[in-house]
Amino acid sequence: MSTISVFGLGYVGAVCTACFANKGHTVIGVDVSEAKVAQVRRGESPIVEDELGDYLAKGVAEGRITATTDCATAVRDSRISFVCVGTPSDETGNLNTRYLKAVCEEIGQSLRDKDDVHLVVIRSTVLPGLVRGELLPILEQASGKKAGEHFLLAVNPEFLRESTAIKDFFSPPMTVIGGINDASSDALATVYEGIDAPVVRLALEEAELVKYACNSWHATKVSFANEIGNIAKQASVDGRRVMDVVCMDNKLNLSSYYMKPGFAYGGSCLPKDVRALNAWCDKVALPSPLLRSLATSNDNQVERAMAMIRQSGMKKIGMLGLSFKPGTDDLRESPLVTLAARLLEEGFTLSVYDSNVLHASKHSPVAAQLWESYGPVFHCLNDDIDALVEASEVVVVGHSTAEFQQVADGVNSGRLLIDLCGYLPGVSMGDRQGICW
Repeated sequence: MSTISVFGLGYVGAVCTACFANKGHTVIGVDVSEAKVAQVRRGESPIVEDELGDYLAKGVAEGRITATTDCATAVRDSRISFVCVGTPSDETGNLNTRYLKAVCEEIGQSLRDKDDVHLVVIRSTVLPGLVRGELLPILEQASGKKAGEHFLLAVNPEFLRESTAIKDFFSPPMTVIGGINDASSDALATVYEGIDAPVVRLALEEAELVKYACNSWHATKVSFANEIGNIAKQASVDGRRVMDVVCMDNKLNLSSYYMKPGFAYGGSCLPKDVRALNAWCDKVALPSPLLRSLATSNDNQVERAMAMIRQSGMKKIGMLGLSFKPGTDDLRESPLVTLAARLLEEGFTLSVYDSNVLHASKHSPVAAQLWESYGPVFHCLNDDIDALVEASEVVVVGHSTAEFQQVADGVNSGRLLIDLCGYLPGVSMGDRQGICW
């Protein structure tokens, strides 16, 4: 077991202090507030949280919990420091990191005279890039030591809900660890041994962003349910019953489906139905700001793809996929059709491979209507995928299929490959670029 110092005895810090002690660690709570320190020393909770007082009292009685205002002593007497300082919004909406930086400065100064390798864990909620770009330099400068060698550093976002924080600590959905190196991640992982949750190791910036992604998704769900509820009431319908049925679908609605970054949505249903619902809201003068933003966000993905192609400076474009999804010839409101049309409008040379669409253009009972609607793009259809790749300077992968993956894997250097569907491993690098990664 470790000796842990927890900086900040507010909501997150007090819960971590109590729960780490309950797991057998020795914990030193640190805060600038004498009142909070005194409460913790007495085994009293500084916040209202179910069971927290009992856990703190037990930890103090067993000698596992102490508290102090002395940063240097806390760092000297511990092996790991969890930074749980609040990061409130400032008047502009940006994070106020003044207190967080001040704590890191103090920890760094305290590390200057410490010989042992110390692990600093940022538990506070911070935006991607802040730890590496701002906190790490503060720690290094104040300590005179190098992160990853003389001290370790990791990001460890918390997923605690007020009123159920104790339960959430011991039964989290996952434990996210973003270490500056493997040694940092390994050291932090040992602290969570015995917690029944998958340990996910990420880069610092990924770990920072996970918390914001989760909270933004929670806020989106609340706002979505409220907008549907408002629409339901306007239509004399019980929105609770509607959302009860929506929540019954754990194949699409409450699952990881549609929850991976990629290209825009399209097809015969989603664009039409979102438009219709927004038009109905306009008719009855009911605001629907979230639903109204969907089309704008969707259009933005097409514009992102266009921007990536423009920025390449290349003019010969090959597209793999044209229908709105793999395995169909349906072109209705396909964002790939929109992308292709935009490329032609801007003077790019375009070649498109989609075997299903090519077949439909020749043999569909409505082939004439298809040519009338999509003629300029249909003139770009190519039945030879290898020739398409050979003649292209930029290859855009629009469908995630085994055929396209095999072809894309063989695209040699000198050609830019743009992945819209997420088949490429890793992040964008050199001549292989992902739209969201």
